[in-house]
Amino acid sequence: MFDKILIANRGEIACRIIDSCRRLGVGTVAVFSDADRAARHVAMADEAVHLGGPAPADSYLRGDAIIQAARDCGAQAIHPGYGFLSENPDFVDAVEAAGLVFIGPSAKAIRAMGLKDAAKALMEEAGVPVVPGYHGSNQDPAHLAQQADDIGYPVLIKAVAGGGGKGMRRVDDPRDFADALASAQSEAKNAFGNPDVLIEKYVLQPRHIEVQVFGDGHRAVHLFERDCSLQRRHQKVIEEAPAPGMTEDMRKTMGAAAVRAAEAIGYKGAGTIEFIVDGSDGLRSDGFWFMEMNTRLQVEHPVTEAITGIDLVEWQLRVAAGEALPARQEDLTITGHAFEARLYAEDVPAGFLPATGRLAHLNFPDGARIETGVRQGDTISPWYDPMIAKIVTYGATRAIALRALESALVDTEVAGSVTNVDFLIALTRHDGFRKGEVDTGLIGRDLDDLIAAAEPDPRARALAAIGLAGLADADVKGGATMWQPLRRTIAWEGGQAMLEVLGPGAARVDLGDSIHEVRWQGDRWWVDDALRRNRIVSHDAGISVFGGRTVHLTRHDPLARDAASAGGDALTLSPMPGLVKAVHVTAGQEVKAGDRLAVLEAMKMEHSLTAARDGTVAEVLAQAGDQVEAGAPLIRLEEEEA
Repeated sequence: MFDKILIANRGEIACRIIDSCRRLGVGTVAVFSDADRAARHVAMADEAVHLGGPAPADSYLRGDAIIQAARDCGAQAIHPGYGFLSENPDFVDAVEAAGLVFIGPSAKAIRAMGLKDAAKALMEEAGVPVVPGYHGSNQDPAHLAQQADDIGYPVLIKAVAGGGGKGMRRVDDPRDFADALASAQSEAKNAFGNPDVLIEKYVLQPRHIEVQVFGDGHRAVHLFERDCSLQRRHQKVIEEAPAPGMTEDMRKTMGAAAVRAAEAIGYKGAGTIEFIVDGSDGLRSDGFWFMEMNTRLQVEHPVTEAITGIDLVEWQLRVAAGEALPARQEDLTITGHAFEARLYAEDVPAGFLPATGRLAHLNFPDGARIETGVRQGDTISPWYDPMIAKIVTYGATRAIALRALESALVDTEVAGSVTNVDFLIALTRHDGFRKGEVDTGLIGRDLDDLIAAAEPDPRARALAAIGLAGLADADVKGGATMWQPLRRTIAWEGGQAMLEVLGPGAARVDLGDSIHEVRWQGDRWWVDDALRRNRIVSHDAGISVFGGRTVHLTRHDPLARDAASAGGDALTLSPMPGLVKAVHVTAGQEVKAGDRLAVLEAMKMEHSLTAARDGTVAEVLAQAGDQVEAGAPLIRLEEEEA
């Protein structure tokens, strides 16, 4: 076993690797950027080395600096985590040339699976079923359009490099193909440096089921499947293991195919074979096809660990250190069921826009496995993925594990940045998902209902008003202090309420559209004679009510000025910090409502900004290449005539 390793990553995965290293007695070296100087993974590691500026290109993608740091600290190996350099074969070559061990597959294996088109051809040779499609090198738009016609719509345009849903577009109509292709190629070139795409038949009721494999360079085993079908825009939201509805025959067939895929390239370490599955008529052993292989540890690996009892990071370290596979296939079994929900800083009502902010309050429930790279007081940076935590639950059955997930999400407390927690809670309560009727289109079909189900409860808002008025303090709610005055207006950013004291520990709250009676009794809050499980928390960002649909109220600042209200629908503002990728209009140009004005790149994704109304462009206030802050004006339209 190694004495010391360097972790070439950040955030929750770096913290996760450190946890296993501590248990094994392996020393750890963290690396960090300017933005991560005080990050959790830096504090947890035994040593830490500064790499450079906040942009990944100046820090976590500097392979030479990372290798030098490992050598200077006396580390014997480098663990890449996932993302950044984890699937970069040139980095693997450089690590090994420096006399260090790369904790992962060989450069040859990564190259074999790094391009989806070449990987599919290799899988066909190995006898692994592959989705019908075009995986050729001819990238002429007319040729690709013809291939799409031959395959038959709907089709999926997919970048041959990378993953995470980037460079991927579904096209249902041939008339939309050209625009979708250009958009996918642009996003792929920006994310991966390679604009090439492949075209595949789009399975109409697809499920995304992947198999965890592990090899020692000669033979491989599989650690069963994970269902990752609950996705939005090809980004996984909630994962589970095992897959609902999986039959033993299909599990055996799919597992064997995954092992063949791993052994065909002499795979070493942890990897994942991703399959697209036809879920239109139940799961069948002839209804799955190879999509791609991720030659690294996956974000969702904890659910596999939960049902198998295996520490995959420990296995990675042991095999990289020269040990044979720690188990035979017949030694591996499934026990129980597990879920993982990805908690993000993102604005769901605004279209799931990534968000930033300081975590003024952060508290996770007991009883769930929490994988996080942040602490209370940390800042969600615009430079990296906005994940706050992965919340993992386990139970003897799927129903028990899902109830545990719902409860854990309800008891998760985050303030200082908007999050998707209420959206996740709504998903756990979705009838179809509860029944295991999942496919990759579920969220898209029911998105409006899911977002509506996550809208704040007015009763929780009444409790928030109580907290903002200072009436949730222990002495007040206990009746020891007289509430004064008896009737007053409570104002917050974006709203207000009229509060009337009814007696010790009791008040009536008029929100304008509803009136609620609130009282503190038996060490619990009651609203309209109904017992609530809410907690009212005061913090430097305002007041939050947790324990259900979360409500945040920000104390009113009479001096604050809303730039959006000043500009109205004439001014297009940057919804988040980011890089202006492109500007599509010029001064004097006529635009229609919905026309694309600019493209903003933030949190590793491209976001199109569109015109709020018809009009004429008066000013273009930003240009491609500008780094802008949230709220920065980008495009101004001429004022409408009265």
